[in-house]
Amino acid sequence: MTLDDKERLRYSRHLLLKEVGEHGQLALKKAHVAVVGCGGLGSPALFYLAASGVGTLTFIDDDEVELSNLQRQILYKVSHLGQSKSQAASKVLASLNNCITLNPNRAKVTNENIHALLAQADVVLDCSDNFETRYLLNNYCLKSQKVLISGAAIATSGQVMCFDFRQSGPCYACVFPKSDKVDNTNCDNFGVLSPLLGVIGAQQALLAVNTILGHHSGSFFASVDGLTLHQSVWNIAKDSKCRFCTA
Repeated sequence: MTLDDKERLRYSRHLLLKEVGEHGQLALKKAHVAVVGCGGLGSPALFYLAASGVGTLTFIDDDEVELSNLQRQILYKVSHLGQSKSQAASKVLASLNNCITLNPNRAKVTNENIHALLAQADVVLDCSDNFETRYLLNNYCLKSQKVLISGAAIATSGQVMCFDFRQSGPCYACVFPKSDKVDNTNCDNFGVLSPLLGVIGAQQALLAVNTILGHHSGSFFASVDGLTLHQSVWNIAKDSKCRFCTA
């Protein structure tokens, strides 16, 4: 696999960096990243992954574009209202970069389809908005030894988490133990500051790129205050009582 002349021009600012260069750009071209959720977090993440030249992008969402989405889901325009998010996203991303492969999926991730959807991915981005999907992705990536990069934002606070299952370490359930209590906290009922989703989604994309380039490994948790711009980062450890990763 090589870079053609058009790709050399497109990614010229990457090629100037010693941290990327031609070797790194080829690694991005060979990589496959899956993004679950094409909403407020998935939108900026997909934009930057596509622009960066990740060779194959799989993205999954079962919703349609609504007017209230446009406050924060920057992939979409008024002309996309009523369309499938995955298909609308595919059109926009194809217009940004026609040198990559796009695999849009109008679906909800379930136990039955998760392997078919994510088996080929090197890195999985959790851009979903519900705990059911988050635990499902956590369990699958843990068993499959994939890197899971999870993002969340509500009101004026955001979180980014990386779980590197290529090595022994904590999982999402170590940080947020699964409960039988239903939690309906989301943007629909609490609201969210629009640019905060861009910050978190872009950080997810950056982490994915750095993982592919070999600049990042290991697991951590970061919080972002959307009002003060203060960011805190913690290393996280396994919970000895976790029923996912210590079972």
